[in-house]
Amino acid sequence: MSTMKAVVAKTPGAPLVMIEREIPAPGENEVLIKVEACGICRGDAATKDARHGIALPRVPGHEVVGTIASIGPTGSRFAVGQRVGVGWRAGACRKCDNCRAGKLAACTNMLVTGQSIDGGYAEYMIGHEDGLVTIPEGIASADAAPLLCAGRTTFSSLRTAGAAKGDLVAVHGIGGLGHLAIQYAARLGCRVVALSHGNSKEALARSLGAEFYINTSDSDPVAALKALGGPKVLVCTAPNAKEISRLIPGIGRSGHMVIIGSTEEPLTVPGHALIAGLTMSGSGRTTIDEALRFSAETGVRPMIETFPLAEAAKGFDKMMDSTVHFRAVLTM
Repeated sequence: MSTMKAVVAKTPGAPLVMIEREIPAPGENEVLIKVEACGICRGDAATKDARHGIALPRVPGHEVVGTIASIGPTGSRFAVGQRVGVGWRAGACRKCDNCRAGKLAACTNMLVTGQSIDGGYAEYMIGHEDGLVTIPEGIASADAAPLLCAGRTTFSSLRTAGAAKGDLVAVHGIGGLGHLAIQYAARLGCRVVALSHGNSKEALARSLGAEFYINTSDSDPVAALKALGGPKVLVCTAPNAKEISRLIPGIGRSGHMVIIGSTEEPLTVPGHALIAGLTMSGSGRTTIDEALRFSAETGVRPMIETFPLAEAAKGFDKMMDSTVHFRAVLTM
């Protein structure tokens, strides 16, 4: 029996633990992936804490990159040795009415990587063929992993908001999401203004492509945004409802606010902003393939801190404490 190491959430809220288990065999419409890298994302906390009805034990991880080690009995459009990625959407359930009718894209019970199936905090994982994406050449596996979730989220938010060349785009927060949003906006040809608490990240923001920088702690960010003409798009990556609400009056007329920094607190939206045409959205619907292709073509890369699989718990804690620089990635 061949075995592998895997890191699992066993008990709600308890620390992640490493175990040894049998390497799974791929079934129909499945492949076995030898994991090379897996991002550690804040969304993995839902698995660790068994939220949303997630059954434990479960292997977290939904930013997975690896090579196909073997293919299930029905064959595949992918080949052994091919490098692939797996994001949140692991594939169709193949049990609902849409799946039975062959309408996999309309599946009503989509499998979720690291939640309804085991994810990438392991040396091997099972991938469902319709949930796989091809990783472009030129992007290292450790760099590609965060692009499967954080990259797609930030790129999609800009695409959905209609950010275009020459538009002023403001990015609030320069962390795991914000440092990618600045890069994507700049590569789209936008004029980028970065907003952060203090001046410590100004040089970084400008190196990533920001033309302007606003220190929200020692100036009036609304006045500063208005002085620039008001952004067409404001991308909020910092999970702070009070700060997000504070910035709304600075958005340009008929502007768009995208919220991708998850917060449980309610936002305060002035009625006159809606009358002036303010629209709001979340991350949008751009595919992982589109985000990967754009990243490969334009050189967008995440800033990462890597951890061996044995230090998954440490990497997870650093991610949750926001002390990681800037995306945590497990490497096998």
